[in-house]
Amino acid sequence: QVQLQESGPGLVKPSQTLSLTCTVSGDSITTKHYYWSWIRQPPGKGLEWIGYIAYSGSAYYSPSLKSRSSISRDTSKNQFTLQLSSVTPEDTAVYYCASSVGPVVSDVFHEYDYWGQGTQVTVSS
Repeated sequence: QVQLQESGPGLVKPSQTLSLTCTVSGDSITTKHYYWSWIRQPPGKGLEWIGYIAYSGSAYYSPSLKSRSSISRDTSKNQFTLQLSSVTPEDTAVYYCASSVGPVVSDVFHEYDYWGQGTQVTVSS
């Protein structure tokens, strides 16, 4: 069974870069046909898909966040990382990492196979 765990700072100042890491256990992030996503949920709102990195290392982003988002990976640590630049208070949310077999571009919970528990990120000065 795949397990995912998010980590990173809980508080980020406006205009700074948010950086979160997802540590994966139970399978390799290079396993063929696996995709590793970042999704967030702002307070009082629904899920919002941010982007994914594929088993091959290629990444794909939500058009609305593409200019500020970057997803990378460290295969030696079996981790993948989200960086979101120029954050504002509107980026305050619970951030989740999730996995799927095949590419998923969706904000629907059951489209993904496994989820991390989520980590709260607050953008405030």
